[in-house]
Amino acid sequence: MLDQQVQCMDGRLPDFLGLGVQKGGTTSLQRLLEQHPGAFLPAAKEVHFFSLHLAEGDGWYRNQFATVRAEQLCGEITPYYLFHPQAPSRVKALVPLARLLVLLRDPVERVLSQFFHSRRLGLELLELEAALASESQRLVGANAVLEAAEGRHKSHQEHSYLSRSRYEEQLPRWQALFPDAQLLVLLSEDLFKQSEAVWTRLLSFLELDPWPLPCLGQPANAGRGEAMQVSPAVRLNLKNQLQETYRWAEDQYGFTWDEP
Repeated sequence: MLDQQVQCMDGRLPDFLGLGVQKGGTTSLQRLLEQHPGAFLPAAKEVHFFSLHLAEGDGWYRNQFATVRAEQLCGEITPYYLFHPQAPSRVKALVPLARLLVLLRDPVERVLSQFFHSRRLGLELLELEAALASESQRLVGANAVLEAAEGRHKSHQEHSYLSRSRYEEQLPRWQALFPDAQLLVLLSEDLFKQSEAVWTRLLSFLELDPWPLPCLGQPANAGRGEAMQVSPAVRLNLKNQLQETYRWAEDQYGFTWDEP
């Protein structure tokens, strides 16, 4: 098993973190890992310590893992971490040995999935093209706000559709602080299309004992098919805006996606 993170009487710190991406299969990943007897995850996904709750302090964070057994690895999955500009340095400062998991979904499909997810939750009132056109203005000043431990920026978290799909701007922040051996980057689509192979690779990375692949079922938090109604012209425009991301993913990891 992995070397345990520093412990104290107040509880453990995580051995692994799921960083993202939003709408990339992280809920399904959580459901898989929590069925492995050697892994412990808090019942509530998205603890958000390194993004929204840093001001609560280390004791609050350790308490999220208070019931982990000594022989288990513990971790949590918060897909906002990958996108949050302060999360990499905060993770490095507290859990520098943590293994880091990332699922990357087709950038265009991820944009659309997030948008319609926000619409269903009532977080987005604009139509798709208006929301995309407004994104840059909505995010003005966000990074400065997020530097504070208690900093929160509504649009950075809820209206960052294109920005969250620009993986080439997010992964390098983590790569600059953590060695490649601590970072596992997988295709979201493979989690569902090649589940057995991904599961085996995941267990090996975390150094968890072999365990049969739990039943994955349908993707968790799947939408209602709204993205299928988006016009080819809008999809092409998104693909053009995200060309750098597609090139980066292929150059960096050999990842390619079917045409959306």
